[in-house]
Amino acid sequence: MSYLPEGMPSPHPTVDDAPFWQACQEKRLVIRRCEDCRLFYHPPLPTCPHCGSAHVHWKPVSGRGTVYSYTIGHHAVHPSLKGHSPYNVSVVLLDDADDVRLITNVVDVPPEQMAIGLPVEVCFEPSGEGQMVPRFKRRASADTTSGATA
Repeated sequence: MSYLPEGMPSPHPTVDDAPFWQACQEKRLVIRRCEDCRLFYHPPLPTCPHCGSAHVHWKPVSGRGTVYSYTIGHHAVHPSLKGHSPYNVSVVLLDDADDVRLITNVVDVPPEQMAIGLPVEVCFEPSGEGQMVPRFKRRASADTTSGATA
């Protein structure tokens, strides 16, 4: 079961982000990384936004992070969300991808327990049209260490 209801629009991959979405279909999280300046960045672009290099590749990351920011939605911003509130829209700072932050949802935390700094890990859920999307769930308290995969 998905955190958001059926009918929510699915992402439509472009030439720049198709490998990201393909990895999501395989329940893997990959982020673009520049081989010259060694920095990760997202959203994916054909060249590095830090140094301009076209020598960029997709690198797997652990999927661990912390809630950097969030908001609790009480109003339907899409027709399929009618009657499906409250819900969170969260920004997760990934542990092992420099300053990369993903806009997502934390799927297993009630609104009153959402908090900045909450340790989370990626999980994948199908969107309305079947595309797997990265969402996050609370990280088990014993699993709070970050594992770099650079």
